[in-house]
Amino acid sequence: MKSVFIGISSVLALISPLIYARAILRDEAKPHRTTRFVLLIITSLTTASLFAQHNTVAIWLAGASTLQSILILILSIKRGMGGWAKTDLLCMVIALAGIVLWQTTSNPAIALYAAIAADATGMVPTLIKTYHLPKTEIWAFYLLDVFAAGFTMLAITTWSIQEISYPIYIMVINAFMIFLIIRPLKM
Repeated sequence: MKSVFIGISSVLALISPLIYARAILRDEAKPHRTTRFVLLIITSLTTASLFAQHNTVAIWLAGASTLQSILILILSIKRGMGGWAKTDLLCMVIALAGIVLWQTTSNPAIALYAAIAADATGMVPTLIKTYHLPKTEIWAFYLLDVFAAGFTMLAITTWSIQEISYPIYIMVINAFMIFLIIRPLKM
């Protein structure tokens, strides 16, 4: 059953950027460039960290997230927004500091937590943008990633903080993005 859940998680994580890319190309979504740059670095390094930990579950979600990041960063260069505001640059510096901490430690678990903290900091520009301009994002992209992380959680057979940290983070940050996007519709 574990491999079925990993497969479903990976497929969802690979479908979501296609939906997002379509929305970007139709000018229905405008990704934040700073966030997308930071997320590419982080997802790549997260995948490497999980590989070093011999993680056989979350690595699939992280790998799919890396492929997402490549596609969305490329699209954001021409069709995105933001990138050089003071807040963007501050978040990028903090995220890069987290990445340096991550890369200088020889402990894969500490590296994973530094990566999650850097990822969360890298998301701040998108969170701010979405709070002010919710119509620049689409909820379906984030919902698929919530489900992808949920199926990753279902695939975990040995529960430890290292195993569940990344999928839980992905679920929480994406659920919060959904809230920011649909919030104006509820009011």
